[in-house]
Amino acid sequence: MFDYKVSVLALLLGASVHAGESVDVLHWWTSASERGAARFLQNRLADEKIDWRDAAIPGGGGVGAMRVLKSRVLAGKQPAVAQLIGPAIAEWADLGLILELDSVAKANDWNHVLSPTIRQLLIHREHFVAAPLGLHRINNLYYNVKLFRKLGLAEPKTMDDLKRAALRLSAAGITPMGQSSEAWQVATLFESLVLMEGGPAFYRDVFVKRNASAYLDSRFGRALSRLRQLRSYTNKSAREQPWSEVAQQLSNGQVGMVVMGDWFKGELLSMGQKLDVDFACASVPNTQQYHLYSIDSFVMFTGDYSQQDAQEKMAQILVSPAVQQGYNRIKGSVPVRRDLDAKAMSSLDRCATSSWQTFNKGKSVQAPSLVHRMAADEKFKDAIVAQVQKFYLDESISVQDNQQRMAAMVRALNAQEGNIE
Repeated sequence: MFDYKVSVLALLLGASVHAGESVDVLHWWTSASERGAARFLQNRLADEKIDWRDAAIPGGGGVGAMRVLKSRVLAGKQPAVAQLIGPAIAEWADLGLILELDSVAKANDWNHVLSPTIRQLLIHREHFVAAPLGLHRINNLYYNVKLFRKLGLAEPKTMDDLKRAALRLSAAGITPMGQSSEAWQVATLFESLVLMEGGPAFYRDVFVKRNASAYLDSRFGRALSRLRQLRSYTNKSAREQPWSEVAQQLSNGQVGMVVMGDWFKGELLSMGQKLDVDFACASVPNTQQYHLYSIDSFVMFTGDYSQQDAQEKMAQILVSPAVQQGYNRIKGSVPVRRDLDAKAMSSLDRCATSSWQTFNKGKSVQAPSLVHRMAADEKFKDAIVAQVQKFYLDESISVQDNQQRMAAMVRALNAQEGNIE
């Protein structure tokens, strides 16, 4: 718990916080574990006399929340706080709507306690404009421990291991892999496969540098072939379904394996599942040394600056060591701080330890998630995600044809923005 005093914070930030201030918080955390993480933050803020007024918008990947945010801003009713991640932060900051948090960052030494990759996402024109919450690893493979033990299966470390596990699960009458056909979930699986086939440098070439010729590369073709192979291990007739339902299917043994970000672990834990007893997590085969990441963060909207004191105090609290530990343990993610002491490290489970340690090895192992708004703008992301889903669902589209389509699409998008190769 916290022992912050309003008077001390006022000295640090040059402002005072009025008792009982409310902040309207727009986000897309609606699953059981996500609601639990939000409640944790809500309670910690209440300890400091800040009332979190919840504005949770359903919809995987935040698509619905972004639409609501845009409509509210256009109507002049922007929230005090909103969940924004990746390049979208800079896009909103360009409009002059985001509160600069330099005084908070300086008082709490964000330049040193946050890694360069995380700082880069939070800074716009040399000013901190967002507060980070948690670091997610996306290239994770989850499997049902009880099923694997019953069938004598080992943790899959290679794609051959995964294939063998899939065949054994199928022979036992169990769907090998859980997978929704929802666009963002399909693309989440696919971006892990691109990382697996090409590594972080090639991944960035494809999704960050938007090199159209990279889409014709054999490594990209192999990732598409892998996607089609993995689909053969799923229930092809499965409808689009929330990722939380897929988590329920893994927990009750309907499916044996799932590839998903570590919010999946948070959801399984919220169901009462125990790590390494009921389920286990590993890296997607051949990506053990890589970190496909997404970073949760909040921005503060300016308005008339009447809530600036509460917003700044909230930003400080979000990045504080105790809140970082408590929030991320529930959410499934890991702290954004790189100054964890021995006690903090000992509280991380093995999946979280692997995530935190791998990410903090530096940029050479890091890959920013396209699907989860780390790598590109919304227009580019949406186009890629839609085409990946189309390929996934339509087996009449060949790998080579899809490569050509995606390369042409990327060239067109680049040309629209004046980025001629």
